[in-house]
Amino acid sequence: MSAPLRLLVLRIGGVLLLILGVLHLAVTPLIAQLIDRAATLEGAAWLTPPMLLNHVVVGILLLPLGGLTLYAAPDATAGVRWAIVTTRAVALTVATFPPVILLLMGTEYLAARPFLVAVGVACAAAVTLLLAAFWPAPPSEAGRGAGGGFAP
Repeated sequence: MSAPLRLLVLRIGGVLLLILGVLHLAVTPLIAQLIDRAATLEGAAWLTPPMLLNHVVVGILLLPLGGLTLYAAPDATAGVRWAIVTTRAVALTVATFPPVILLLMGTEYLAARPFLVAVGVACAAAVTLLLAAFWPAPPSEAGRGAGGGFAP
């Protein structure tokens, strides 16, 4: 993968994480409404606070993952070691999202459009970040910059 393409893909992955964070925060009230409609009054009162905490915390954490990926992208592309480690750590973290989501939630929730969009964005982010973070640099680019490029 060429350096310009790697930079573009890392940036796209970072933007996808930002979108996923915003989407996560945006649907939080909708999920609270679902709980209110589906649970008893006592059940909703018990379930809503931890769900809100979970959704808001995850949404907030996705934002710096996306921002950090965007920030590290140029240096990672140049072969700077801290940025390579950062983009690889983010890529591996994000790669766990799709299988964990499907394992815990199953496929029946994919009928809900916001959930389907979120899973699609998570999958796209995982694939793009993994490709950009681990694809070996061409021989002409390996060894450039501090830390020796993207060569393993």
